[in-house]
Amino acid sequence: MRYTVLLTFIALFFAGCSDDFTPKPRGFFRIDLPEHSYRKLDLKCGASMDVPSYARVELRDSVRTDTCWFNVSFPRLNAKLYFTYLPVGNNFETLVEESYGFAAKHEMKASGMKRTQFTDDENRLYGILYDIEGEAASQVQFFLTDSTNHFLRASLYFNHKPNPDSIAPVLAFLRQDILHMAESVRWR
Repeated sequence: MRYTVLLTFIALFFAGCSDDFTPKPRGFFRIDLPEHSYRKLDLKCGASMDVPSYARVELRDSVRTDTCWFNVSFPRLNAKLYFTYLPVGNNFETLVEESYGFAAKHEMKASGMKRTQFTDDENRLYGILYDIEGEAASQVQFFLTDSTNHFLRASLYFNHKPNPDSIAPVLAFLRQDILHMAESVRWR
């Protein structure tokens, strides 16, 4: 019995010392993504939208009663979508320019920026979604408006240093939810 164990050990030892080496492929963490499902969020400031059921809504205090700030947090995915709602008056061009400016600030670190236009005449929903590629701090931003009364702006941030390769699956998943949220906005 001892002789068999000794021979097995010697065989394994010499087999492990061969010149044939096969590198193991690089492993990645498994990311369990939740199912896409939504619940309605009614905001006091004049809009409603669907938000992911797995997300947490964080309402923030506002000094003005006609504005609101809130966050849609994705704790399991280590990300947060920051929202700002503002009324439109004589400031429409300024609001659009500021939104473009916020997105453009990330172009220094970005490898590209793609713009997707929203147009929904039936629900008076117009805007632009910015996909910012590369190592930018915010990879997705958008603004929506009816161009007369309402303006909603949002930007996605991860709670860690942006690494495009690492966040790619989560970003693609969240982008679907962000599109759903944006398309579900209704003005009151």
